[in-house]
Amino acid sequence: MSTDCLNCGAPVMQNYCANCGQKSTTHRYSIKHFIEHDFVHGVWHVDKGILFTLKSLFTRPGHSVREYIQGKRVPYFSFITLILLILTVSGLIAPYAHGNMSDLMPKSGKAMMNDLEKFISHYPKLVLIITIPVYSCFSLIWFRKAKLNFSEHLVLNSYRVIVEMIIGLLVSVLTIFYHNTQVLLFLYFGVLSFLGLFYSIWFYYQFFSAFNYRKIALILRSILVPVSYSLLALLLGIVYAVIAKR
Repeated sequence: MSTDCLNCGAPVMQNYCANCGQKSTTHRYSIKHFIEHDFVHGVWHVDKGILFTLKSLFTRPGHSVREYIQGKRVPYFSFITLILLILTVSGLIAPYAHGNMSDLMPKSGKAMMNDLEKFISHYPKLVLIITIPVYSCFSLIWFRKAKLNFSEHLVLNSYRVIVEMIIGLLVSVLTIFYHNTQVLLFLYFGVLSFLGLFYSIWFYYQFFSAFNYRKIALILRSILVPVSYSLLALLLGIVYAVIAKR
């Protein structure tokens, strides 16, 4: 016996609507069901969900994101949702964290910072998001043989940025409990920069390893993407400093 889908009204013969995909049975919301099903399913599943996606981004980042772009979507959590989630958590802990680079800089260092550098230090996660289309341009240029379109490069670089955002979030959490300025500066300027560079190279190397690049060319191109971005950022910083002095 068929029933009508509660979402689109189409006849439903099995467990899911053939027209829109909704389950044939739904439940009334309750605190008990929310905790036991919706919350647990949302975090630990979503067809393997957040934890599966994060594990993949930290253990096989390039391979997993390539699978996602090529159509294996069900096991992975949406990159947009993940970015929004990280930004939300960052906003919640911001009042308690002392994680801005400008907060950690000594007074002499703050005096030398221009407006652009102050903006970057105050909004590092926003800057990371802004870098996504820039990195996408460079990955498109250096890996044009892969024949991915710009939107696909935006997706792959969005997933790459998520890991950098998570590492930055962990450091921000650390600043709530730990206040040694020199150590925190070392984490920001040393460890995070190195990890970001290493992860980017590893990410691009894995992702484009399936596109018939020779190993040496693959390594060099993987290095050239973050290096190209760094050179562009340096050039823009110099131009901004010259303009600001006029």
